[in-house]
Amino acid sequence: QVQLVESGGGLVQAGGSLRLSCAASGRTFSSYAMGWFRQAPGKEREFVAAINWSGSSTRYADSVKGRFTISRGNAKNTVYLQMNSLKPEDTAVYYCNGDPILQIGPGVKGDYWGQGTQVTVSS
Repeated sequence: QVQLVESGGGLVQAGGSLRLSCAASGRTFSSYAMGWFRQAPGKEREFVAAINWSGSSTRYADSVKGRFTISRGNAKNTVYLQMNSLKPEDTAVYYCNGDPILQIGPGVKGDYWGQGTQVTVSS
């Protein structure tokens, strides 16, 4: 099993950048597909980005494509989400998600979740 802990959230002005990190415990992290989801108040949790176990394949929601970049460092058991050109509509709690089998993506959530980190973008 893997335990996930997010960090890096905060308050930023529109147009700014943040980098989220998700630290994983467990020796099998390198075999997990990983992803980021977000949930704004009153809305359902939505897919943001995903990366396969090797880092060779990534997927993005249309709303963040070209602005966000997902990456992973298997040696450090960490997955990152670099967020640039942030918009007020990116405000949400961001959750790290992982799974040893499923290919995480829109409509496909893995079994393991972090506790979430708040991102607030002011206009």
